Amino acid sequence: MGVQRIDTRLLNQLGEQSQDLNSDAMRLTHGSLAEMDRPVSRNDIRALQTAASLENLAVSVYRTAAGLPFIRNGNKTVAAFIATTITQHSAHARAFNAAAVNAGGAAQLSVNPKYAAVVKKALPGIKGPADVVALAVTLEDVATQTYVKNIGEVRNVQLRKLFASVAPVEAQHRATLLAVQALLGAGRPELIALPTDVGALPAAAGSVAFPHAFYPSKNASPVTEGAVK
Repeated sequence: MGVQRIDTRLLNQLGEQSQDLNSDAMRLTHGSLAEMDRPVSRNDIRALQTAASLENLAVSVYRTAAGLPFIRNGNKTVAAFIATTITQHSAHARAFNAAAVNAGGAAQLSVNPKYAAVVKKALPGIKGPADVVALAVTLEDVATQTYVKNIGEVRNVQLRKLFASVAPVEAQHRATLLAVQALLGAGRPELIALPTDVGALPAAAGSVAFPHAFYPSKNASPVTEGAVK
């Protein structure tokens, strides 16, 4: 296998792209909500509630992670990423809930039950940053897969725009986490910094952030999984 190299500005670019994508997503989201026509199907509302449940769980997990000593007092780049990501997931949860209420449904204020169980099982085994990153990768991946699938499943056109605007943000979160994970796995946590010391980067830290040409959806959460009962 050839040597893979990370771009000199990869972590910086990933962070900037996440911010840009999120700004675009929220702008598109507000437009979609303003244009949304009713009635909206019951499954569309359930899809929104399930999406909100995934966002609520992500916020909870990242907040818990932010309070861990090895995160709070550890790598400043990772801590900053977590703080930014909490803000973005909180905004996504509000957007999905606003759309659900606007469509005649209820806001989902609880966490996704399936992945809450996954988190509960994983928490006792979290001993360091790598464990936090691995759990976050799982949550960002299922959120992205769910929204990608929902783009083709919801009936309301404006809701398709909503899911299509948020999915890339979650994919960007995962890309950043995968880059961080590669450096942690190589035993080089000091390289998780901005700007990146490209000359010191290990092999296999480059293309790992973008493993999919087209994002899969086979592990997407069904629309009923996090719906309000």
